[in-house]
Amino acid sequence: MNSEEEFYDAVTGFDSDNSSGDFSEANHKVAEMLDLDPHQSNRTGKHNGESEIQENGIKRHRTSLPAPMFSRSDFSVWSILKKCIGLELSKITMPIVFNEPLSFLQRITEYMEHIYLINKACSHADPLERMQAVAAFAVSAVASQWERTGKPFNPLLGETYELTREDLGFRFISEQVSHHPPISAFYSEGLNKDFIFHGSIYPKLKFWGKSIEAEPRGTITLELLKHNEAYTWTNPTCCVHNVIIGKLWLEQYGTVEIVNHSTGDKCVLNFKPCGLFGKELHRVEGYIQDKNRKKLCVIYGKWTECLWCTDPTTYETYKKNEKRGGEQKKLKPSEDVIKSENDEADDMPEVQDTVQFIPGSKLLWRINCRPPNSSQMYNFTSFAVSLNELEKGMEAILAPTDCRLRPDIRNMENGNMDVASKEKERLEEKQRAARKERAKDEVEWHTRWFHQGTNPYTGTSDWLYSGGYFDRNFSDCPDIY
Repeated sequence: MNSEEEFYDAVTGFDSDNSSGDFSEANHKVAEMLDLDPHQSNRTGKHNGESEIQENGIKRHRTSLPAPMFSRSDFSVWSILKKCIGLELSKITMPIVFNEPLSFLQRITEYMEHIYLINKACSHADPLERMQAVAAFAVSAVASQWERTGKPFNPLLGETYELTREDLGFRFISEQVSHHPPISAFYSEGLNKDFIFHGSIYPKLKFWGKSIEAEPRGTITLELLKHNEAYTWTNPTCCVHNVIIGKLWLEQYGTVEIVNHSTGDKCVLNFKPCGLFGKELHRVEGYIQDKNRKKLCVIYGKWTECLWCTDPTTYETYKKNEKRGGEQKKLKPSEDVIKSENDEADDMPEVQDTVQFIPGSKLLWRINCRPPNSSQMYNFTSFAVSLNELEKGMEAILAPTDCRLRPDIRNMENGNMDVASKEKERLEEKQRAARKERAKDEVEWHTRWFHQGTNPYTGTSDWLYSGGYFDRNFSDCPDIY
């Protein structure tokens, strides 16, 4: 690998050695745009005074935001929401203070934080173990929302976000394909060509007086190419409580069905609502069944902590003893259990579980610890902190529609709230003016990287990746900023 390729890999996270044809031409274009000098690279991992590169060529991502979170204590959401009870909120303009400095496209990318679970699914020969790993991935995808009460920015029509993580083995592209209704489409693939993960999401938001509910719309699809398998599901409903007075808190509820369209196996997960006394808060319970509806295993845990599985007989026996009033000692799994049941044990944080552990259970997933200063960074995970990172040289590589380049999000992240608010208003007005101009000229909006079609596994309407993004021909991208 030459010095130009090393710099390209460091800035973008791309691995030029493992790239497909999509990458190879882009490498030369990027090198020309950045005017790279091979003599400015050295073995210490420093490139032109930029951030440190590890010996393995993987860039160290930032661990904090440029400025602490802005206090919301002096602002009342009631003055805005009192006119919106029972209405759909996607058309309501909210003050920037209630946002977090990420676009919804970047929030979607947080699905990939626990990508090791996809890798585990790919590696398993047993279809039951593959379904267990996929179920854990589906639950982990909503875990980053825990205590995240800030609203991500609504993407502008045509906005995009790309992320390539060579260290994690994937690349990801998303696009806002519709504004009313707001629909975000995404596509991700393994750099080793072992999986494809794609979908389109239309979150329908409603205000119910004391809470805001986000009902998920759209299908999520995971394809394990080695096993010729496809899994589909939809996310649970998310609800933020105490939006008028009191401490904001969040819950997920509803039934998630994950279907293996190759084997007929199905995983049914019940995200339980809090209940009157909070006993069910964050709990997830469910099971995996084969095509003949025979239960193969039971899954239990909390989407904010961890997920376990055990055989149905053991689970039923445990529950019967519990109902009889038998003394159920709360057991915390030992390090030996974790290490024997999970390959990622050495990388797991020590998190105090509140989940009742059933002896003999296998650990499927455990949530990552958040940074020590997470509460001052909108309760971001370490993965989320890195998503809006923009270093010198990246602007020449990214599409001009990438949300890292949005001035309102960038200014909010930097703590410039007044500027961020003005930029948000400017961008929204620019979008409205562009829509009026298209209507006047009778010109239809055309998406750039996705097209509307039919999901090949569910037969439902979906937005599918058209390809070509990583050829990096951005000459016809719209001017949205």
